[in-house]
Amino acid sequence: MSAPSGTTALRHYANYINGRDQPGRDGGVFQSINPTTGAIWGDFVESSAADVDTAVRAAHSAFEGPWSALSPTRRGRLMMRWGELIAASADKIGTIETEQNGKLFAEMRTQARVAQDWLTYFGGLADKIEGRVIPLDRMSILNYTVLEPLGVVAAIVPWNSPTFLTIMSIAPALAAGNTVVIKPSEVTSASAVELARLAEEAGIPPGVVNVVTGGRIAGEALVDHPLVAKISFTGSDAAGRTIAARAGQRLIGCTLELGGKSPNIVFDDADIDQVEAGVLSGIFAAAGQTCVAGSRAFFQKKIYDRLVSRLVDRANSIRLGDPLKAESQMGPVASSAQLAKDERMVAQAVADGAEILAGGKRVRLEGLENGYFYAPTILQGAGSLDFIMQNEVFGPVLCVAPFEDEDDVVAMANSTPFGLAAGVWTNDIRRGHLMARRLRAGTVWINTYRALAFNSPFGGFKDSGLGRQNGAEAVNQFLQTKSVWCELSRDIQDPFVIKT
Repeated sequence: MSAPSGTTALRHYANYINGRDQPGRDGGVFQSINPTTGAIWGDFVESSAADVDTAVRAAHSAFEGPWSALSPTRRGRLMMRWGELIAASADKIGTIETEQNGKLFAEMRTQARVAQDWLTYFGGLADKIEGRVIPLDRMSILNYTVLEPLGVVAAIVPWNSPTFLTIMSIAPALAAGNTVVIKPSEVTSASAVELARLAEEAGIPPGVVNVVTGGRIAGEALVDHPLVAKISFTGSDAAGRTIAARAGQRLIGCTLELGGKSPNIVFDDADIDQVEAGVLSGIFAAAGQTCVAGSRAFFQKKIYDRLVSRLVDRANSIRLGDPLKAESQMGPVASSAQLAKDERMVAQAVADGAEILAGGKRVRLEGLENGYFYAPTILQGAGSLDFIMQNEVFGPVLCVAPFEDEDDVVAMANSTPFGLAAGVWTNDIRRGHLMARRLRAGTVWINTYRALAFNSPFGGFKDSGLGRQNGAEAVNQFLQTKSVWCELSRDIQDPFVIKT
């Protein structure tokens, strides 16, 4: 099924603060581009520090007021209702996101639909956040803990899966009782505003979910704002380091989901048909624009040539086209900057000695000549320490390499500074689990790839981030513990008498 027909009219979006659209104070705007056509899609507020201050103060007022006044059960039910409305609007949201980032409509619509699962799960956890009674040695004292929300949480989210990653970031924060200010990527700012409008429709009080759009000025103002108590950031490792350093100056915490250079490891006893589908899905299904992209594929020598040949044939047959149309198998990359990065990194890989087996160039499609299309690309011959093997491309570029045995491939797989995800393909389940222990990655898939669930923790090792999203432990990262002591006896405790 293709997406509903989009409109060619220029869209205009304001910030969404305290339950209503609010223009920027200084009138600054920026434009977003439809990567499929290269045409202007719409304009958005280039938020100033003053705009960010307005949003944060609205969130702070909602935190101290109506949101805290609701019981956890009631907050959870409102979150669940919000999820229902997002799912019902999946066609609209999916279309908007596809027009802004070029990913397939089917994927964007599905992500909008499954946002309901995340909000249902975390909404259900809202009234299951419990303290505990601590059995002290002093029997006359009741000591118990209370888990309390932090306050205002800043969520800075990327362009590749805007709705999905926004909900992943803020659902546990809201379940814990916090309020949020969202700053979406400049590439895909529209869906965040649409989500915030649906939050109000669901009955979530104004000020609980706010959106400010813009670039670096807005981001820095949000990170530095004294009323922001926690930052949830998804994006590049370079930006994550900067944000963590600034947050550290204020002694506030961060949840960081950063880059990846994930290995897909295939042993010679694996099911080749299953592997072919998994490797292709891991790198080309989203044009490589996912943090867990399986951008390094290691094949055991016995099957290397056969598997590479099959992958090259499939890569050359992938249908590039308008991502709103059902017949398209891959759309454009999201921006001219990303297209230039793909071209630059492949060119450097070739200069370093890699060989292009498929793709390796920009594609100009009839009727979409200005679109940011890059051919599905497969490279071989890159060394483990070459730039292309150490750094995230975030495009449809796969590097393949042979390996001898477990020790050989573990050394190559763990040789990057990243550790977000990894895939292992084998019919020897013992070997699969032993490999999972040896791989330095936050998620290891065995005989599958690119799978996530609302109740399974997700996050990275090494430079791939801090903290975990999804699962019950995600809520704990948006809470703080208070210890309460109560003397129950009426005995007088003489401060000058030491009891033994």
